[in-house]
Amino acid sequence: MLKLLVLILPLGLDTFAVAAALGIAGLDRRQRLRVSLLFMAFEGGMPLVGLLAGALIGGLIGSMAGLVAIGFLIVLGIVMLVSRAEEHEARAALLAKTRGLPVIGLGLSISLDELAIGFTLGLVKAPIGLAIALIALQAFVVAQVGLRVGSGVGDAVREGAEKIAGAVLILLGLALALSSLVGIPL
Repeated sequence: MLKLLVLILPLGLDTFAVAAALGIAGLDRRQRLRVSLLFMAFEGGMPLVGLLAGALIGGLIGSMAGLVAIGFLIVLGIVMLVSRAEEHEARAALLAKTRGLPVIGLGLSISLDELAIGFTLGLVKAPIGLAIALIALQAFVVAQVGLRVGSGVGDAVREGAEKIAGAVLILLGLALALSSLVGIPL
């Protein structure tokens, strides 16, 4: 259960960062609900896509699959560490205005970290159903909180949350790599 929480909590920080950027736009109640449901759907569904893609890739590359999943996790953490607040604000502004089919592309762009987590769920032997339910629930709750307090939260806080999330994912990836090399299960 601890491994599951270590995977899910950083995702909440990233979701908060994007939602807080959206909150600055002053969305009304209906728009906040729409955005939160969108976050929940994409962030809850992408781990399944990642899990299926990981299983397919794992079948193709065999014993290297675990190392590839660890690599994805570390790369995701690095991307989160180096991303800029302006990127979040640009995505948030587009998301607030977008309707129809383009919202799918934006939904995918906000849930790429959940895709990477999906690759690693099998590796850490996490209960898949529980993991997806917790990811979806945290996405909805954290999006609501981020949207409501967004106008009062500075850029430094939003960016700091994402940097912490990236560092946690890198540390988790390194711990999984060490566990794999030493043979001690995490």
